[in-house]
Parts: sequence; structure tokens; C-alpha cells
Amino acid sequence: TGSTFTYVWRLNVSPISGANAQTYSADAAGAYSVVVTNNQGCSATSANTTVVVNALPTATITASGSTTICAGSSVTLSAPAGSAYVWSYGATTQSISATTAGAYTVTVNANGCTATSAATTVVVNAIPVASITAAGPTTFCQGGTVTLTAATASSYLWSNGATTQSITVNTSGTYGVQQTNALGCSAQATPVVVSVESLPATPQIVANGSLALCPGATVTLSAPTAASYAWSNGATSQSITVSNAGNIGLTVANAAGCTASAAPITVSSLAAPTAAITAAGPTTFCQGGQVVLSGPSGNGYTYLWSNGATTQGITTQNPGSFSVTVTNAFGCSATSASQVVAVNTLP
Repeated sequence: TGSTFTYVWRLNVSPISGANAQTYSADAAGAYSVVVTNNQGCSATSANTTVVVNALPTATITASGSTTICAGSSVTLSAPAGSAYVWSYGATTQSISATTAGAYTVTVNANGCTATSAATTVVVNAIPVASITAAGPTTFCQGGTVTLTAATASSYLWSNGATTQSITVNTSGTYGVQQTNALGCSAQATPVVVSVESLPATPQIVANGSLALCPGATVTLSAPTAASYAWSNGATSQSITVSNAGNIGLTVANAAGCTASAAPITVSSLAAPTAAITAAGPTTFCQGGQVVLSGPSGNGYTYLWSNGATTQGITTQNPGSFSVTVTNAFGCSATSASQVVAVNTLP
């Protein structure tokens, strides 16, 4: 150094125009040297100093897909290869998974040089509120239905392939729906389980006797085993005793409460014969006399007198109380009032 020195800076042995100061600010790569001349005209050349100028790193962001995403999903943002990374949200990896809305930038450091990318904006759209509402019980008997309705959205895809907002279901299964809003975001509703119970077998009413009833007679009607019974006359037992004519119906239920009905059975009433005794003369007479007692006549009638006779009429010479039981062709019987016969002793 010295106030009378002069300087000539060189780059790759070529003088640099205008570079004659003691200090030179190098901004290009190459081998720098300086020729120093004193006031006596003597010169010396320095050894070369090599300056290396590193290029700035490339700072760009590449997205793995659309940067408009639905809530709950993500997009991967990646920077080009470098030595170090600092993202605007604090991450220091080459790639990040963006799940929140915002403007993302990355600063890349390579060989001590840094560059910051332009911002990449991530938009996060809301997903729909997905739900299913059932318009009635979801457990029902065979032959029934239930309507399932999804919350309002732009489009629907049910697990059974339907694409309407509501579906009507009549078979057992688990029914879910994926709902998509106008922004293209989807949500899956909690599935609804539908159970369809089987009907009981069609019951048959069994009678333990004739369904044609004489006066005072009864018939027992029985149902097959079931969980519960409902007869048309209001009875709720498995068997009932019927004494009146009419149509008797039956509905049975199984343990699930599903019902089936039997074909009605008809009970009819039969008329009983009129049992009366007709005397063919006085029923009080003198010893040695007689009287003929007769029961009513009728097609197919049979008779049984209190004295054991089985004819329509009897002739008696003896005193006593006589009655007759008359049975008609339907098997219905009636017993007459007693007829008293008195025999007076001869003097």
C-alpha cells in the first residue's frame, strides 16, 4: 500500500476496464489478480484469487393435484431439490401436505444462495352435513316399507345404487348414502340398518267336533302355537269354546309381532225338535182301561220313553209319570214334560 502506488485489476489475466482502485468489488466468476506499480515504475503481480459465483436456486412450488380441496383432504406441495427449505407455515421439508386454506411460499437455500417462490393459494371447501332420516320404524314385518331420506345436497349415491334423495326400502340390509355438494365435496352418512321380520305361517283353525250346534251344545276351536292370538269374538287364548252361530276369524302373531290370519270358520245352529206328549184319551181311567201316549212326528225322529220304549207311541194300562226324549235327523234332542197317568181301583 502507498499513496503513490497504482493498481490494475485483472480478470483471467485481462485488465478490467476502470478497475484501478486499491479495492475492487468482484461480481463475476473467474481468477482475479492485481498489478501494483510504485512511483518508481516498478510493478508486481499478485497471485490469482478465484471467485466462484453460485447460481440462485430455483424456487417454485409444484402441487400434486388441484389446490382447491375439500375439508378433510390434502394436496402435496413440493419445492425443487435444494439444500434447505423454509415454508411460510414453518415446515422445513422439501414437500408438505397442505390441509388448510392459505397462500403457501417456500424459500430454497442452495450453496448459501436463497430464493423464495411465488405464492400458491390453497382453497379448502366445506363438506356437506350428511345424515339419513327414516320416515317410520326401521324394523317392520314382511310386506311393509320404510322411506329413508338424505339431508339436502347436490347429488346422492346410496349403497343400493340409487341416486335420489329418498329411497323406499322393503328388504333387510344396511343402507348408507354419499352426499355431494355443489362444490364437489362429499360426505358419507352414518348407515341405517333395516330389519324385515318374517310373517308367521298362515294358521288353520281346528274344530274338535261338529260345527253345526244343537241348542246348548258347544264346539272347541283351536289355533296352532303362536306368540299371541286374536279371535274375532275378542278371545286371546289358543283355544276357544263356541256356543253361538257365526263366522269365527283368527289372527296370530309371532315373537316379532308380525301377524297372519286364518280363513274364517262358520259355526251354524240346528233346531231341536218339539217334544210334547199327546194322549189319545183320558189319562185318568178305571182299572182295566188304557191310554195311548204319542210323541211328535217328524222325518228321521227317534224316541226314547222313560219306560225304555223306543216307538213313537206307547200304550199303558199302568199308572205313572211318562216322558219322551225325541231326537231329530240332525241329532238334536228334546225331552217332553212328564205326563201323569192315574188308574182308579174298581169297587
